[in-house]
Amino acid sequence: MQRLGYRVVDLLVQHFAEMRDGPVGAKGEPDELMALLSGPPSEMPTDPHALLARLEKDVFQNNLHVDHPRFFAFVPGPGNFVSTMADALASGFNVFNGTWLGGSAAAAIELTVIDWFRRFCGFPETAGGLFVSGGSAANLTALQAARSMKLGDRIQDTAIYFSDQTHYSVERALRVIGFSREQFRRIPSDDRFQLPLEPLREAIRADKKAGARPFCIVANAGTTNTGAVDPLPGLADLCAKEAIWLHADGAYGAAAVVCERGGEKLTGLDRVDSLSLDPHKWFFQPFECGCVLARDAAHLKTAFQLMPEYMRDVHRNTAETNPADYGIQLSRGFRALKVWLSMNTFGLAAFRDAITRGFELAEFAERELRTRRNCEILSPAEMGIVAFRFGKNDNVQTKLVDLMLRDGFAFLTSTTLKGVTALRLCTINPRTTEQDIIQTIDRLEKFAAL
Repeated sequence: MQRLGYRVVDLLVQHFAEMRDGPVGAKGEPDELMALLSGPPSEMPTDPHALLARLEKDVFQNNLHVDHPRFFAFVPGPGNFVSTMADALASGFNVFNGTWLGGSAAAAIELTVIDWFRRFCGFPETAGGLFVSGGSAANLTALQAARSMKLGDRIQDTAIYFSDQTHYSVERALRVIGFSREQFRRIPSDDRFQLPLEPLREAIRADKKAGARPFCIVANAGTTNTGAVDPLPGLADLCAKEAIWLHADGAYGAAAVVCERGGEKLTGLDRVDSLSLDPHKWFFQPFECGCVLARDAAHLKTAFQLMPEYMRDVHRNTAETNPADYGIQLSRGFRALKVWLSMNTFGLAAFRDAITRGFELAEFAERELRTRRNCEILSPAEMGIVAFRFGKNDNVQTKLVDLMLRDGFAFLTSTTLKGVTALRLCTINPRTTEQDIIQTIDRLEKFAAL
């Protein structure tokens, strides 16, 4: 076990130490990878060191390294070594974190970290939540709690409102919990890619006049496309007036609330009814590490708690908190450990500085892009994201993505903004340098001229 463990640690240390000098990763061809990796399991024992060598050669080299300092695509997952070791400990001790009976100390750690997040976001003491796999599960959990509290089982003739910049996980979550597409009101975003208040008010008035029941508004606390934050104070006022649930999808941006600049952008976050937040993004944790918070934790418990006879010993002591009562999972790992260990190891100030640096790197990238010939900024730097294009041809932008992937030095992805194909850089990795950005833009400019 020690020999195998030391070898695994050596591989991880090598990855963290040498990734800057290596490619940003690779995307394998389906036929080639399946031919290489498929087949039945070995009938007889195999040397695990030989299997590790195979993984090193065939598996880890054929993925994109989302923690690479020049991975600017989608939303990077920077990770950190301390949290990696925490995941190893949680896995090695095989901690069950579904009930207080099965994992009391793990539940206590999770409650502690959830309370940190509650305080970061300015939520009241009634608030609570739990760790989930990511933003998709967090949005689903929060929206089910909203449905339970506001509607019960009467979901007909209700309407849900969100902008055209809202992450698709929201629509998928709503469909999973029983809503139909006809109940969705997708409001076109304004020129800053935010949810505009007046068209939203008009949609609510029209629905009420037609006999529909406005149920929930989903706000963006940092969109994936541009980093835009919807007008949270105005939305909170509207929801209070109309008795509508306000959920904020903060999977990308909510963690930025801990730094001064993020707190300014996220004014009003303390007034939402529920919130998704992904520590595996801007809190630099390994996957999977999402979080859902509710302004009143009892709303989660009402939505999800069941008490079958075989769980009678779990529920005998009402002073104990069972994480499984607040969400979908009973079988749960110890996700909170990596946040607890890394935040205490590095200190909150280091996380605050790293998040601020993400803002600054996107602004640096925007300034650099503005100096380049034939480059147009489509969305200025906002919460660590800048969107742009080289030339006016949509096909050129797609070609640049493919050329960057083939080149391997850096990677970014494209999106569509108001019908126009755009490239975007997401600069949240604190290991990224200004030189990384300059060299990436150099390549983009060179490839655009081909």
